[in-house]
Amino acid sequence: MGLRERVSNFIYRQVEKRGWIEDTFSNTIRYGGRYVTDDNILESSDVYELLQDISNQLMLAEIVVEDEQEKELKHDPALKVLKNPNNYLTGSEFIKLMTNTYLLQGEVFPVLDGDRMHLASNVHTELNDRLIEEFTVNGTKIPGFMIRHIKNIGTNHLQGVGLMQLGKDTLEGVMSAEKVLTDKYKKGGLLAFLLKLDAHINPQNGAQSKLIKAILNQLEQIDESRTVKMIPLGKGYSIDALESPIDDQKTLAYLNVYKKDLGKFLGINVDTYTALIKADLEKAMMYLYNKAVQPIMKIFEEHLTLLFFGPNSEKRLKFKINILDFVPYSTKTNIVYNLVRTMVATPDDGRDILGKDKLNTPESSKLYISKDLIAGEDLGKATDDSLKGGDGNDKEKGNEDI
Repeated sequence: MGLRERVSNFIYRQVEKRGWIEDTFSNTIRYGGRYVTDDNILESSDVYELLQDISNQLMLAEIVVEDEQEKELKHDPALKVLKNPNNYLTGSEFIKLMTNTYLLQGEVFPVLDGDRMHLASNVHTELNDRLIEEFTVNGTKIPGFMIRHIKNIGTNHLQGVGLMQLGKDTLEGVMSAEKVLTDKYKKGGLLAFLLKLDAHINPQNGAQSKLIKAILNQLEQIDESRTVKMIPLGKGYSIDALESPIDDQKTLAYLNVYKKDLGKFLGINVDTYTALIKADLEKAMMYLYNKAVQPIMKIFEEHLTLLFFGPNSEKRLKFKINILDFVPYSTKTNIVYNLVRTMVATPDDGRDILGKDKLNTPESSKLYISKDLIAGEDLGKATDDSLKGGDGNDKEKGNEDI
């Protein structure tokens, strides 16, 4: 038996002999940390916000199927499956979950089973002798045409990397620091008292033990900040409040530095993103779109196209995001005004962009141009006939005065 074990056994025996101390001082001091798991990772508000911002953009995207001429196929069976993938998730929920899993885990496995889609978990992958990826889910092999391995590629061709791997140390530090502060103020900011006795603690001194228990009971009953307790003490006894080992300023300084690093593992510079949100929401959303959302969309498009149509089909599945959704309504009206007056869009197109019902009249379906956009030397030709395709040489009444 080693020295350390003998010492440990001795201490344990002494504690057993003086069990009354355990009864009297029943509190335990623990130094704990947070470990990243699927259950608690979203408890970090910053991680949750960034995931929401990214996955919401993908969730709001319109999914379309195009043929080889980039013509939309509005009634393709794949669209029906994507709209209602299974009995427990809607299409929007499915895309959002797939995006969050991809960002956190670094990989996600959509499975197409007939007219139903699922996201598989506990998937084991490996390359066979022919360099074809094989999939096993809980011991059951899944045919390759039914499943896709969508990876956030790092340096491994067979495994993706996500926040839970790349930012594991940073995330655990941030979560631990947040928990320390939250727990401190959850308990009113008061952690412990120190009871000082001039006399020796004697297990045979019943009066001393009873007094200590009474003091502890009084302190434990302080459960609200407005509660005041007065504890009379005899000679040789005093109570001091233990200073908290938690330095709030240092903890906050740590969080201010490392919480921002979490965004970098998701492809976002949080300082830049935050500054843009304060100054211009449109630019912030475009920044997020270009830095994080667009690359994910491209990867999803490629894998879902192969999953639904196989490698030999000319059809392609695409995510389409309306960039005008990112701009304020006043800016959108200015955009519509310019689109209509330069013959880029009809009035009905403009109404559609602004969320209004189309009029579907002959006038609202025409293209219009403003005279201030016509070259000066061509003003004399700006007649109805010339805009309809006439040569403008026929001088009808009033043309000379235009």
